[in-house]
Amino acid sequence: MNWRRKLINPVLEKEFRLRMRTVRSSLAVSIYLVAMTLLAFGFMYMTMFGGGAAVFNPQRSQELFYFLSGAQMVLITFMVPGLTAGVISGEREKQTLNILLTTQQSSTTIILSKLFSSLSFMLVVIIATLPLYSIVFLFGGVSPVQLIAVFLFYMFVMLLLGSIGVFVSTVFKKTMVAVIVTYGFAVFIYGFTGLAAIFLAQTFFRGSSYVPGLLLGLNPMGALISVFNPDFSHEVFNRQTNLQLWHIFIPLYSVVTAVALWLSIAFLRPRMKRG
Repeated sequence: MNWRRKLINPVLEKEFRLRMRTVRSSLAVSIYLVAMTLLAFGFMYMTMFGGGAAVFNPQRSQELFYFLSGAQMVLITFMVPGLTAGVISGEREKQTLNILLTTQQSSTTIILSKLFSSLSFMLVVIIATLPLYSIVFLFGGVSPVQLIAVFLFYMFVMLLLGSIGVFVSTVFKKTMVAVIVTYGFAVFIYGFTGLAAIFLAQTFFRGSSYVPGLLLGLNPMGALISVFNPDFSHEVFNRQTNLQLWHIFIPLYSVVTAVALWLSIAFLRPRMKRG
């Protein structure tokens, strides 16, 4: 019983009960699986008529894997900010944050418990999609190592967006504002980095691929492509280096994640003003 108290504190246990034992949670998982299934079969249907015969070409199973991975990344980016951007501001709006701060739980315990409970639901959703990937293994073309690498990358992106969501939720008092700012961060790392890399590659750095490549390494989708297709990074850098885009993405955003969590812990409790 002692080990259970150390691993699952009251805050984490309460969050688990609220998130995992509701009809809305089961409905969300079901809708997510239906969406992923429709996307998978939609891709297969659209590619069935490319070669003249109304059958799915097994040689395109690798493309199906890429499509499912990218689609799942987009859905993760859409869901994680909504799950984490209101964990602290929501307590503040319900006027229960002060009560939570008077308990024996430290600021670190509260922040990490809120984060992990939110991401645990997303982890359940991702694990639930594993049977869908059996379609890819049925036709071949993808190794289990690639699938594991992609799912580990999913978890890292979830931790990154979740940390930003918790930090923004700690700083801003209104949940709506926190959600908008968190989605704004997601749009920035997806849209701005990708468009800026393309723009620089076509204008100021036409003869050099390092600056656009480094900028594309900040893009989650670009880093994801480099995870299951290392040749993509070689093409981005014109084969001038063996550096992979995810080699840039992981270390940099690990620092961002750590700083966001540290600031969340530091700003959670109100500080007394010195007179």
